[in-house]
Amino acid sequence: MPEFHVEESIEIAASPDDVFRTVRDFKSWRAWSPWLLAEPDTKLDYSADGSSYSWDGKITGAGSMTVVHEDPPHSIDCELRFLRPWKSTNTTAFRLQATDTGTRVTWTMRGSLPLFLFFMKRKMSAFVAADYSRGLAMLKDRIETGDIGFSLDFLGIEAQPECHYLGVRSQCSIPEIGSSMEQAMGKLASQAEAAGIEPSGAPFSIYLDWDPVAGRAAYIVGFPVEATAARAPEGCTFGCIPATDTFRIRHTGAYRHLGNAWAAGMMHQQAKAFSPNRKVPPFEIYGNDPQSTSEEELVTTLHFPTK
Repeated sequence: MPEFHVEESIEIAASPDDVFRTVRDFKSWRAWSPWLLAEPDTKLDYSADGSSYSWDGKITGAGSMTVVHEDPPHSIDCELRFLRPWKSTNTTAFRLQATDTGTRVTWTMRGSLPLFLFFMKRKMSAFVAADYSRGLAMLKDRIETGDIGFSLDFLGIEAQPECHYLGVRSQCSIPEIGSSMEQAMGKLASQAEAAGIEPSGAPFSIYLDWDPVAGRAAYIVGFPVEATAARAPEGCTFGCIPATDTFRIRHTGAYRHLGNAWAAGMMHQQAKAFSPNRKVPPFEIYGNDPQSTSEEELVTTLHFPTK
């Protein structure tokens, strides 16, 4: 069986005892689990002694987690069983180490894939690592502030009209996506202003490629235009998003948590909640200006083109 190992860490400004209590309380996981947020009404059942819980959902699949060993407030070891979409048994653990400013939390998983999915080993490791990184970031916000810093609304499928745009194409490493997009958006704004081109709608980003194994992303930042000039400004390009239906998710909160909305959308796609139109890349539209809007009020709508 193809085996894999994943390990992600984060520092939380809280004592090991406080972190341990939150992680050990399975009832708290609905708030910060990187998977349960994709289906808020997932059915959850808890054992009477709190040592295990199980889940069952259309999007999240089905499985259970059981504590097999714990050493408060230093470690928790669990058996993780997946029943659907395929059966497997893995081990997952939390290691908590006191630091000068709080607690270093390390989340690990060891397991194996069904033999017929041997080719998915590297991609699966990358996806789980991304899930763990997002989950730890939510855990950090939950413990430090009492809230995870964002919310998701699943809006379903709606028609999206054709959109002609002026954009800037770029690529970067996935960890640098935020700063890279900020630079690209600044370039787009300055070049458009110099050319006298006015936006006719809200800015957006089109995701051309997202490779978690290589850790690279390619994208276009742009804004709608009513009409295109003969030539695009230097470093920019004119393009068109064709009319298409899209499955939509509204993310309200800090941009740093947007990966959760994208992961939730991919989970819905994998669960066949919608059929993707692979001829049109997915995109996100920004509903307000981060320069004049507080983080908790930022609205971003993700669009997954459908057939």
